Amino acid sequence: MTVTTVDELVTRELRDDRTALVDATGRAFDRHWFCTSSWQAGNFLRHAGIREGVTVGTVGSGPLALLAFFGTTLLEGTTRFEPPTDLADADDFRALVAPVADLESGRYDLPPGAQRVGYGDKPTEPDVHHFDAGIWTENPSFPPLDIDPDTAVLTNGLGPTGEQTWSHTAVLEAAREVIDEYGLEEDDRVVVRESVADPRVVVAGVIAPLLADGVIVLAGDDAADEAGERSIAVSSDRAPEAERINPANVDG
Repeated sequence: MTVTTVDELVTRELRDDRTALVDATGRAFDRHWFCTSSWQAGNFLRHAGIREGVTVGTVGSGPLALLAFFGTTLLEGTTRFEPPTDLADADDFRALVAPVADLESGRYDLPPGAQRVGYGDKPTEPDVHHFDAGIWTENPSFPPLDIDPDTAVLTNGLGPTGEQTWSHTAVLEAAREVIDEYGLEEDDRVVVRESVADPRVVVAGVIAPLLADGVIVLAGDDAADEAGERSIAVSSDRAPEAERINPANVDG
């Protein structure tokens, strides 16, 4: 697939009934659902002030966490998976998407004005926006985009000098190297067994299979080992792409 920015992985022409994602319970989600739901997530997160130059923290690695990532991407925002709990001094931090129980436990210290967006159980606190309920009421379409490929799409705090960012260009280049290294092809299944807190795992386990027209399989799915299907276990400590997405030599 020829794309220049990550948002092009969820464009209208890619909607069909082929499987895009299998969750940890074995439930399959097709590309039509994945694209449309990503647009709805973007429309929902727009209400929380997500835009270029702001960061969204996302806790978890299930389907809703991935929708939060792609919704943020559509708004030209930057995602940080599994952020730390102390975020009070993160000036560009705009929203935290996490299980409702985590948000209402008080474990996260957010900067002034940051929004709490919860998924799972219905929130009991009025300032926690219900993500999984809210996105289904949003418009299932999204206006055309023209995102600069140098826009930051992923960030973390693992670099030698603190927080590092990766642009759309850097992420897609690394994903193409994963595809070439493993020989990923259409309908190949990529099993994600490591934490998406590491951007290398996001690239290898989420971006690469979408780019190759393959299937993202979230951790623990026994169906990934069915006869006739290829299963590639993504691990940040063994995958060759881990050396190619290095905070020391990739500019975001």
